[in-house]
Amino acid sequence: MRGAQALPTGTYQELETFADALAIVQKNYVDPVTSKQLIDGAITGMLAALDPHSAYLTPELYRDLHEKTTGSFGGLGIEITIKEGTLTVISPIDDTPAWRAGLKADDQIIKIDNDFTRDMTLTEAAAAMRGPSGTKVKLTIHRQGVPELFTISLARDVIRIKSVKSREIDGYGYLRVTNFQEDTADAVEKAIDEFKKDGHGHLKGLILDLRDNPGGLLNQAVKISDEFLDGGLIVYTQGRLESQQEKYSSHKKRDFAGYPMVVLVNGGSASASEIVAGALQDQNRAVVVGTQTFGKGSVQTILPLDETTALQLTTARYFTPNGRSIQAVGITPDVEVEPAKPTLAALEIPGAEIDQNEEIHERDLPHHFTNGQSHDSSGENGNQSGASTQAPRDQGNSSSPPGAKSATGQKPENDQDIQLEKALDILKHWNTLKLQLAKGDAQRGSATHKQ
Repeated sequence: MRGAQALPTGTYQELETFADALAIVQKNYVDPVTSKQLIDGAITGMLAALDPHSAYLTPELYRDLHEKTTGSFGGLGIEITIKEGTLTVISPIDDTPAWRAGLKADDQIIKIDNDFTRDMTLTEAAAAMRGPSGTKVKLTIHRQGVPELFTISLARDVIRIKSVKSREIDGYGYLRVTNFQEDTADAVEKAIDEFKKDGHGHLKGLILDLRDNPGGLLNQAVKISDEFLDGGLIVYTQGRLESQQEKYSSHKKRDFAGYPMVVLVNGGSASASEIVAGALQDQNRAVVVGTQTFGKGSVQTILPLDETTALQLTTARYFTPNGRSIQAVGITPDVEVEPAKPTLAALEIPGAEIDQNEEIHERDLPHHFTNGQSHDSSGENGNQSGASTQAPRDQGNSSSPPGAKSATGQKPENDQDIQLEKALDILKHWNTLKLQLAKGDAQRGSATHKQ
């Protein structure tokens, strides 16, 4: 029984209702359907009904999950979620097809090829975007500030992610962490060692850029936080089971260097990124700069059903050292800085086709069935939800997120990174700003105490 426990009597009665429904569908549905199709669909729907992050991992998605955490997977290079019922981009991944094509956080994906995404689960959307390297997929996008829908054609690719990029800016270290995969903490440690080596054992200050970082492995977020902290709590989790009550703390260091540090975040900073930012903020180790983060404060556990399938199930919430849950709220920066507002001309995307007078028909809807006649055009262009293609984090290319480099490794021309400039200004005036923030914290604490 794979560790399953006995169920309450009422549950067995409800399972009888499910079995009856299964039998009725198989007998009466317009087309023949197998028990496996129905049960797989039921499991998918059951998990999707819980929250946006729980999912049924088919053999292909289970395999893709492993590939993503090891830093190489097939797709477009985006993290997606369901936001207010609409398939929405959390963030594109640097140097991927989606990033180069100009996809942005909060872009709404209205159609994948000819299929509308309304009512698609994340698993179905991921599958629809998956495919062999070199094959193309069209995404129809709605973007705030752009009056019409536009379509972008993307070539799928094998996504190989270098999760850490480093360079020196005005004598300060700059670390961009694009996601948290198996080797990310080691790469961060190596980059910091290089900074210290260049500074003859001393690091003048550090900018940790977590903008548009969708998260990843919890243990990597803990290790990276530990790199910057000298003891104290990093994060703790709370779930229904005792095994889901976990506390993660940093180690005391013999020669800890508390150099000035700024963390950059935005609405695309999610999950593991928020754990790191929250820990450094609560422990007064770094000044957090940017805009409100995404607000994913839950922990997903992979629970295998067999050797090829599993459930990705939300099992706990995580909390920052001061007991803050960022679920559906996010991390509020110490210094809020909005990115530069794009001009109307900047919203124009080369190669984009504007869809005029878009209409929705029955054949456009997910899971529609054909009329069974060979001349029915929907059989060719209709929903192909059974076709396997991509995974929840696989598409696209985004007009460079603030401070990001272009595909050639150079910062795009005329791309003013106001947030990065503010981070540098803070480091240059570190003592003054830290004093101001400390006074602000004291005033807030006094006001809270009076209430």
